[in-house]
Formats: sequence, structure tokens, C-alpha cells
Amino acid sequence: MKPKLIRDQIGQIFTLPPTNADLNTEVYWPKIVSLVPSLSELIADLGLKDNLVGVSKFCTRGGFDRKKLAVGGTKNPNINRIKNLKPDWIFANKEENRQEDVAALSEAAPVWVSDIKNLADNYHLIASFGTIFACGDKAAELIEKIRREFDELATFLAPKPRPKVAYLIWENPIMVAGGDTFIQDMLNWAGFENVFADANRYPTVTEADLLQSGAELLLLSSEPFPFGETHLQKYAAMGQNLLPILVNGEFFSWYGSRPLLAAGYFRQFWQDNEQALLGVAR
Repeated sequence: MKPKLIRDQIGQIFTLPPTNADLNTEVYWPKIVSLVPSLSELIADLGLKDNLVGVSKFCTRGGFDRKKLAVGGTKNPNINRIKNLKPDWIFANKEENRQEDVAALSEAAPVWVSDIKNLADNYHLIASFGTIFACGDKAAELIEKIRREFDELATFLAPKPRPKVAYLIWENPIMVAGGDTFIQDMLNWAGFENVFADANRYPTVTEADLLQSGAELLLLSSEPFPFGETHLQKYAAMGQNLLPILVNGEFFSWYGSRPLLAAGYFRQFWQDNEQALLGVAR
């Protein structure tokens, strides 16, 4: 039987184990370690929650027992503990996990690395999981649902102006989302123009940079830095031409199955803040 191969999103090629259909025997039941919150949620939503034997301490969505399964953080996973779990698959992300950790864990199991910049990358991710875990129909259904939600969002936003925004992810120093990020794609779908789209990754900026950027809105994310009311007051005092608004960062930065809910969040965000959004857009 010719082996089946799959490529991850940084170009690594893996041999897939035979499925139950190939073997005409019982279902393949892999042990999975996921070091990425978005991927853990996706794995659970594909019906594989019970296959998770290890997750990062930041994996808060998916209905599993995070305290029981935690194997460290995204930047400092417990390598020995993960190896002792003898997983069949380990899932990581190019941005969220360190290359040296991926290399070390590759000694224990295949480490499939995601690299998500936009919805197209995310559809490839979901389809790949469908192939790996022999749940292609369920993966295809999820992709179709996300496509439909974002098509409806695009129709809803078509007649509206596109406010210019800066999306803040960190404080002291101030860091914003640049154009080479999944957040950039979500901002675009959500009806905004990112004034730092020409910058890569997450550049550090000053208050003066924000004032001179042309931004009309400052979106203060709930993660990774937990912006709150005190920060809202701080940025509101910066200038009359900048309107700060707190946003749920999960809907802008989580991929996997989370975009299924993100489209509705963006629509509701516009409905809740429409007067302010239309007022600042020039």
C-alpha cells in the first residue's frame, strides 16, 4: 500500500498512519498534544476532544480539563512531560511556539506546524486536520459554514465606510498589529483599514506615532495584553481625533473554528457601535 503523505504549513512532509478503512479494523484513535489555543479548540470542535492528552495552559476553549491536561505554556512547554505522554501527533504554530521547542518535540512525535495569515490559510488548516484525522466531511462542513458567515458579513458591511484603525496588542511598550498577520485579515473582513498595514508583524510604536498615523479608532485588544477601562481612559485623553474601543481579541486573532463565531461578533460590534463608527469615519 502506497503511504499517504501530508504537508504542514511550513513545508514539512509527514506520512499519515493507515485509517480504519485501510486496515478494515477498528478506528484509529490518536493521542494528541496541542500547544496552541486555536488548534485545541478546532480539534475539540472536530469531535476529537477526548484524544487530547496535553494542551498549553492558555488553551481555554474546547470543553476539556485544561488543568489536568496542561503541559506548560506556548513559549515554555514541558518537553519531558510531553515526551512521556507518547503522543501520536503534536500541533504547534510558527508564530506562537519556539523553533527550538518544535525541534526537541520532533524527537517524540510528528510536530505539525501551522502558519495562518488569512482565511484561505485557515481553510487549508481545517481541511488538513480533516485528512489527518479521517473526518473530512466534518471539516468540509465547518469550512462551508465559515465561508457562508463571512459572505453574509461582507454583504452587511458593503455600504458602510471603512474607519481607519490601529489595533493594539500590548502596552509598555505599545505594540500594534501589522499587515503580515491574521489580525490584519480579520480587520479587513470586519470593515476596517489598518493604518499599520505596511508594517510587518507587531511593531512597537509611540503615542506620537498613533496620533500621526491617521487612525480614527484605537482597538484595544483583550489579549495578549488585557486592556481594560483604565487604558480606555488613557487613550481617550490622547486626542479628540482618536476613539478607543475595547474589543475581544479572540475574534481577531484566533483561527481554527473560532472564525465561525467571529463574523457574528464583527456584525454585532458594528450594530452596537454604529453611531460612533460612522461618526469617526471621514
